[in-house]
Amino acid sequence: MMVSAAVHVRMHKNRQCSKMKDKYKIAPVKQKQVKKEVEIKQRMTVAELAEAMDKDTDHVYEALLHTNIDIDILEQDFVLDEKWIKEVIKKSGMKFKWAKLSEEKVKENKDAVRRPLSDPTVLVPRSPVVTIMGHVDHGKTTLLDSLRKTQVTAMEAGGITQHIGAFLVHLPSGEKITFLDTPGHAAFSAMRARGANVTDIVILVVAADDGVMKQTIESIQHAKNFNVPIILAINKCDKPEANHEKVKKELLAYDVICEEYGGDVQSINVSALKGDNLMALAEATIALSEVLELKADCTGPVEGTVIECRNDKGKGPVTTAIIQRGTLTKGCVLVAGKSWAKVRLMFDENNKPMKTAGPSTPVEIVGWKELPSAGDEILEVESEQRAREVLDWRKYVETQEKNKDDFEVIEAKQKEHYETYKKERESFSSMNWRQRKSAMYKANKHLMATRPKERTEIDEHSLPIIVKGDVDGSVEAILNILDGYDADEQCKLKLVHFGVGDISENDIVSAEIFSGLVYGFNVNASKEVQQMATKKGVKIKLHRIIYKLIDDLKDELSGKLPAALEENIIGTASVLALFHVTVGKEKIPVAGCRVQKGQLHRKMKFKLIRDGHILWRGFLTSLKQLKNDVPVVKTGMECGLSLDKEIDFKLGDEIICYEEKEIQQNISWDPGF
Repeated sequence: MMVSAAVHVRMHKNRQCSKMKDKYKIAPVKQKQVKKEVEIKQRMTVAELAEAMDKDTDHVYEALLHTNIDIDILEQDFVLDEKWIKEVIKKSGMKFKWAKLSEEKVKENKDAVRRPLSDPTVLVPRSPVVTIMGHVDHGKTTLLDSLRKTQVTAMEAGGITQHIGAFLVHLPSGEKITFLDTPGHAAFSAMRARGANVTDIVILVVAADDGVMKQTIESIQHAKNFNVPIILAINKCDKPEANHEKVKKELLAYDVICEEYGGDVQSINVSALKGDNLMALAEATIALSEVLELKADCTGPVEGTVIECRNDKGKGPVTTAIIQRGTLTKGCVLVAGKSWAKVRLMFDENNKPMKTAGPSTPVEIVGWKELPSAGDEILEVESEQRAREVLDWRKYVETQEKNKDDFEVIEAKQKEHYETYKKERESFSSMNWRQRKSAMYKANKHLMATRPKERTEIDEHSLPIIVKGDVDGSVEAILNILDGYDADEQCKLKLVHFGVGDISENDIVSAEIFSGLVYGFNVNASKEVQQMATKKGVKIKLHRIIYKLIDDLKDELSGKLPAALEENIIGTASVLALFHVTVGKEKIPVAGCRVQKGQLHRKMKFKLIRDGHILWRGFLTSLKQLKNDVPVVKTGMECGLSLDKEIDFKLGDEIICYEEKEIQQNISWDPGF
């Protein structure tokens, strides 16, 4: 019992001690809450700010709810000023810090550039680079064919050179001339400009039986823009209707003055088909090149220009280039545009291997990692690592420029959006909130997401296409034409993808996704690809002539347009008298008419015209002759008729009977040829 009492006393004391401790217990130290830091810039889009805060965009919208900014105009790409960025961060219980300046902004320029002008003592004479220019079908390719004794023309589709070519011609005298053949077709304007840019002399081919044409004038302009001298080759002089003097006089208007008229332009009459006077043309070219004293430096890093590029099944990416400085050999590392190459193989225009290629030499280069673009400058660099540095720099510059352009577009759209919103708000200013809500709902109803059926109807008025071509220049020419498309209000033309090479399975997949079709120019589609296209319901359109491809595209665009209603007039009648007939308790107006032309058919459509204005369209409720219902009233006969709408006739009104026919509309786009 005594032990039990002792335990009880001890427990009582412990409880008292515990109470004392609780009474004087020291409160735990609250840990300071660490606010999350958010890196900000002076201007950020809603999406960028949300990402920096690790929140969704709705969080940003909520933070701006009770501020002066209009929530209705906010979208993910809306650019917020510094004031609103800080406001959102503050309301979110975070703190900001300014983002460090990107190291890329002080990135060292690693680009490759042309070297300074060479010392005159190291320069050696070089062959002239001559560009043949002129209008379609004036005989440029035939002229080159005769000069190099090959049958290029027989291989060209439709007699039109489809893409630029570079050829070295050896003359009997031992002289060499490099010729560039630029297409004369309207579509290839950019390629003619590129040809003029790398050339020393332009031979302007004009047909003696045709005279100065549109592309002739354009070729003259290109030559003058690049300050390139011209030699005039008047072709087809063997034709009976040839008039070379007329050609020379026409050219005076474009400041091309031949020597016979006191100018400095040599004029040679030739027949490319028969080979007449071609040596005189070659000698005139050599004589002019001697006057120009054409020289180049064969030493040092290579410089040149891409004339054409294509994907070859056996060789991979291949470029045709003109070397302008230095000597190209196997193993050279080159950069052009945003691509680079370590030269594996070199070929001449006849596909024969080459060991070296000096200034003025056309050469096919194999070894590119990717296809550069026609017109790109070729520069030799020290190593593959240096080539990658150059490409990284160029891609960086392109990205910076794109970001700047994108920002300007966003700002412009934002401004436009705000102005529209402001005008809408002004129109609602006098309404109470319920009226405003109702009016805004009605105003924005059309912006709500379309249903699948409606979306299909919208898609019916658009044509997605994929374009594949044999070489870069061909694709470029087609894209230049498509850039001039101006009939979006009828049918939108959507370019989904374009590229060089044969049509692939990926092209078919893309076409299926976008419900589009694939156009191929001078390319093929394998049997497997064609079978895949058939299975997926994708059209493949292959063409060898550019204007036929464009005509086909116009037909496809026209096929997307809704049929138009065309009215065919069957008969006309004049109102000569007015009557009222009682039917039940109603008085029906009746027109007494005489048919002036054609016939009136009871079941056809009619319209009432007064003073040149259409007052009514519809059907007749009755057509009578001598109180008898009749189906047809012929020319010269009189009748009485009433309409399906009550209209007061007047003497002299014209009643026209017509039928409506659906006709296929044509796209209004005119590509210019």
